Amino acid sequence: MSEASTPHAAARRELTTVQRNAVAELLRVSPVADELGRRFARAGHELHLVGGSVRDALLGRLGDDLDFCTDAQPEQTLRIIKGWAESIWETGREFGTIGCQRDGLRLEVTTFRAEAYDQVSRNPVVEYGTNLTDDLKRRDFTVNAMAVSLPDHRFTDPYGGLDDLAAKIIRTPGTPAESFGDDPLRMLRAARFAAQLCFAVHPDVRAAMVAMAADLDRITAERVRDEFTKLLCGADPITGLRLLVDTGLADRFLPELTGLKLTIDEHAQHKDVYEHTLTVVGNAVSYETDGCDFVLRMAALMHDVGKPATKAVGPDGRVSFHHHEVVGARLTKNRMKALRYPKDVTAQVTKLVGLHLRFYGYGRGEWTDSAVRRYVTDAGDLVDRLHKLTRSDCTTRNRRKAAQLAADYDALEERITRIAAEEDLARVRPDLDGNAIMELLGVPPGPVVGRAWQHLKELRLERGPLDRDEAEAELRRWAAEQGLS
Repeated sequence: MSEASTPHAAARRELTTVQRNAVAELLRVSPVADELGRRFARAGHELHLVGGSVRDALLGRLGDDLDFCTDAQPEQTLRIIKGWAESIWETGREFGTIGCQRDGLRLEVTTFRAEAYDQVSRNPVVEYGTNLTDDLKRRDFTVNAMAVSLPDHRFTDPYGGLDDLAAKIIRTPGTPAESFGDDPLRMLRAARFAAQLCFAVHPDVRAAMVAMAADLDRITAERVRDEFTKLLCGADPITGLRLLVDTGLADRFLPELTGLKLTIDEHAQHKDVYEHTLTVVGNAVSYETDGCDFVLRMAALMHDVGKPATKAVGPDGRVSFHHHEVVGARLTKNRMKALRYPKDVTAQVTKLVGLHLRFYGYGRGEWTDSAVRRYVTDAGDLVDRLHKLTRSDCTTRNRRKAAQLAADYDALEERITRIAAEEDLARVRPDLDGNAIMELLGVPPGPVVGRAWQHLKELRLERGPLDRDEAEAELRRWAAEQGLS
């Protein structure tokens, strides 16, 4: 075997590639970064580009947010950057971080840390450190424990992060048990980096995640939510989700995902709901056009979580999950509330889960124009996402059935487009507004007007636009039935 084809030679080629990436990326930001480094040096302090910024530079994907560490205290950092930074913020000062902006770059400078943990919530308690090596040791993974000094560009990698980056491995600087014991959220971060970077988790790290999964219960819902959101929005969310389930981490904060495996029944043949769900998430990702759509991905993940609770096996052995979309919407709402997601995001995801079955039956020719109007009106501004979710949910291996479902949905979308062009479906309103209702019925503002408005809206959905005379006649007919005339 020639040297060029040995694994070591391949690894060296990978290292050469990542180092070239780093040079190119650092040259892009060096005018600002080196200038800042010189200011710290003149003040008698160190400055290092560190953590995710070094990792991303090596990967050739460094953004405009740069992280630095220094031996300077926050008040000293403030004195150094005042008059140089275009803007300054101190929101992270209690954690030793001062932020600023210069030439389109967002810079955060953090004093060397030697973190301790409160042993109850495991939230970090800030203690300032005195040297770079200790600061790097307390970081979560080796690929985030590298630094480049400024302005002289000395590379520091005491824990083999460069080798792990080339090998695409997630490993901890010390033992995984020590790292996760300090901060259990790092277990979830390992899964997040697997999803974001498409890296493999080292077997020792994986084993510690299994053994220590219950420690995640000590972490606040908000911190768990933020890491999970980043995982689901990663380039490869499926890998991250599998890791959560296989290590038991999902049981701690998203048991509905693990619960999908409970629907598997070797005697009652039906689709593996867990594997189907992961496929739907992957399909949803393929429909995105402008970065991660968290609402769509989360709806894809949760769309079938109501199936375990609604599973029934009939006398003929066929499996059914009647009304699982209703149960699933309720479970989704409760879970997202527990994870402290914003109410508007929760409402959007919950609505999509509740509507994801509405399309089925369209191909049997049962839908009137009224049904199409209601479909669009009920979805509201989520109709485009509902289109994507419904298409993503088609995972059958039967090519004929898949082609028929796709054709049916194409036909529905074309029909929606036609009706929308004729009737402005995006803003379905009764043909008479509140003022007209009050004038015709001779009533003041109040519940009667609301009921009349709702009746006219139902007519609008059922029959399409009415002309003025028809609408007034219908209103008078309704008022007579209500004993109002």
